[in-house]
Amino acid sequence: MRVRLGYVAIALNLEKVTSSSTLTFARYSKLKEEEKLKKLKDVTYSNIEALEQILNYNIKNNIHFYRITSNLIPLATHPEVLWDYRKYFKGDFEYIGKIIKDSNMRVDTHPDQFNVINSDRDSVVENTIRTLNSQVDLFEDINYDNGKLVIHIGGAKGGKEEATKRFIANLKKFPYRISSRLILENDDKTYTAKEVLDICKKLNLPMVLDVHHHDCNNNGEDLGSLLKDIFKTWENENLPPKVHFSSPREFENDRKHSDYIDADKFIKFLDLAKKTIDKDFDVMIEAKQKDIALNKLMNDLKNKRKDFKCIDESTIEL
Repeated sequence: MRVRLGYVAIALNLEKVTSSSTLTFARYSKLKEEEKLKKLKDVTYSNIEALEQILNYNIKNNIHFYRITSNLIPLATHPEVLWDYRKYFKGDFEYIGKIIKDSNMRVDTHPDQFNVINSDRDSVVENTIRTLNSQVDLFEDINYDNGKLVIHIGGAKGGKEEATKRFIANLKKFPYRISSRLILENDDKTYTAKEVLDICKKLNLPMVLDVHHHDCNNNGEDLGSLLKDIFKTWENENLPPKVHFSSPREFENDRKHSDYIDADKFIKFLDLAKKTIDKDFDVMIEAKQKDIALNKLMNDLKNKRKDFKCIDESTIEL
């Protein structure tokens, strides 16, 4: 069983490099008309250039799994802007895609909490479609067929049963280019891993298990009893299953993420996975210290478990 570790958006070992520079609509509105497009282009180019640096850093350090920021393009989906960035950066996107393809890196995105598929407000659902369409545009622009969007089920207005029905009904309105790229994730307050698994089975969508969220929000289900069925949702996918892992910041089941990963708890999960499914999978490390936390976890694993084989700087074999 091989497990690859990845991290989210920012490589902290690269000082002052960010692919998430923003341009607020308030600031944009104050610019002179002839300055607006130039500013949008400048911020976007800076973000793409930073993304290139991060991807090359990943390659140099044998990190094969990475989450691209959802804030790569400023004001890409703002209804009063909606600028045609794709035509300006076509070549840049293709170059980014070549880096990813040539290195066989796995990348995905995780649109923010404002994207709510099961909202009872049409405007929210429409905004969600617009945002997710933009994320799919990115995958298409970089020629990355395996790109996936991680999303939560949403709220529970009217009760979880009604909200689940609304999620399924609303999703039917979404373009196939979006629905075919979705991965559903359990959250830390509302929808448990078992509830999300049931939805994934109905919709034939893959599920990403968030272990920390399961610890915070469950109905007493044993994680081992869920793992096999969760991994089965990936049977028709080109890539192996993925898992999210983080550690509570201050106390047990604290929803906030810690700077680093509790290696002992991570080892316990790996042993459970080995015993239960014994299949390759990828783990997105959701820690405040990003790539530094990944490096520390790998060192901790080397020191704590001599039976773990370290294939490279981010891959272990059990």
